[in-house]
Amino acid sequence: MYAVYDTWAQIAKESYSSNVQPVNFRNIDHIVFCGMGGSGAIGDLFYSILSKTNVHVSLVKGYLLPRTVDANTLIITTSVSGNTPETLNVLQSASKLDCNVIGFSSGGIMEQFCLKHNIKFRKISKIHSPRASFIKYVYSLLHILDSVIPINALDVKESITTLEKMSENINSNNLTKSNRALELSKWISGIPLIYYPWGLQAAAIRFKNSLQENAKIHAITEDVIEACHNGIVSWESESNIQPILIQGKNDYIKTKERWLIIKDYFKQHKINYYEIESEEGNILSKVMGLVYLLDYASIYKAILTKIDPTPVDSIDYIKERL
Repeated sequence: MYAVYDTWAQIAKESYSSNVQPVNFRNIDHIVFCGMGGSGAIGDLFYSILSKTNVHVSLVKGYLLPRTVDANTLIITTSVSGNTPETLNVLQSASKLDCNVIGFSSGGIMEQFCLKHNIKFRKISKIHSPRASFIKYVYSLLHILDSVIPINALDVKESITTLEKMSENINSNNLTKSNRALELSKWISGIPLIYYPWGLQAAAIRFKNSLQENAKIHAITEDVIEACHNGIVSWESESNIQPILIQGKNDYIKTKERWLIIKDYFKQHKINYYEIESEEGNILSKVMGLVYLLDYASIYKAILTKIDPTPVDSIDYIKERL
């Protein structure tokens, strides 16, 4: 797995400049991203980056579509394996509606269904596992769906440059104290509670999922503003929870104020916390940079605790019983 992550920037570059034929959708005012697990994380990312635009985005992590789907809706179904039952159910439902639909997978039932029902489909090969394939799918979608995702080529190229620079610090060739991902993994000893601001939720959710799948540990996420109205009270009791603060370089001014108050609270109550700040640049660069750093931290955490990050036996147990 680490060998794949060492080449994430190169995978991103190749995926964005691939010769896969883009799809031109017109008059789209609502995009619905459908997917589970590693495929669902792709929707989380696009939801985060498109929250800074005028595009209306919905996420479906389950079996049912929102009732707001109409002729100007684009439903994007993603399943790296092509066999995810929840996403296939959504795809089947979407095929009966007056809307735009496209499927992305490495093959499987999804490819067969799309070909049979004349639904637009693009095949993207898997790299190692669905979660490790995240980078290839994100940049392939940026290329293929250029007509409906308002992110210009300069922003995409900047994000790839961000990944290239980060790789020099966090990849497996640098196992020193200067490796930010490795140091974060060493800090985690209990249950991480990942605080995030609006706009960076994809990075926080992805980190939680990666810690659960790769390091096989519990993890929690909370919106920092909402937590000030409920979750903060939990710190009045002792626990093995560890706060991790994911902050953006250009967080809203009132969010920055809230971060300062939270930090003061933790200091006064002698609660040790860990700060992570996004890279400079556009929202895609910030989120992808965070995902890269935090994904790698989850891999290092697994290795430090002598756990193979690849197998997901509990997920296989659930799938076998469906």
